[in-house]
Amino acid sequence: MQVLINGETQSLESPLKLSALLQQLGYRGETFAVAVNGGFIPRTEYSNTEINNDDSLDIVAPVVGGKGERSINTLRKNI
Repeated sequence: MQVLINGETQSLESPLKLSALLQQLGYRGETFAVAVNGGFIPRTEYSNTEINNDDSLDIVAPVVGGKGERSINTLRKNI
């Protein structure tokens, strides 16, 4: 199956939970947020959210300064 992660197509062997995918990709800690098909997923739902064929994921990290502060506030509202 294929998923789009931050604009790049990646192949996965089978559907899996978001938490497992993030672990495979090397994401750890709480310094990022994830949107699946345009909707931000609360961190508490990572282990319940299944990633399926043709899903689109945006994994974003806060940016310090300038427009980044606005982005952090936007993320906080959506998580």
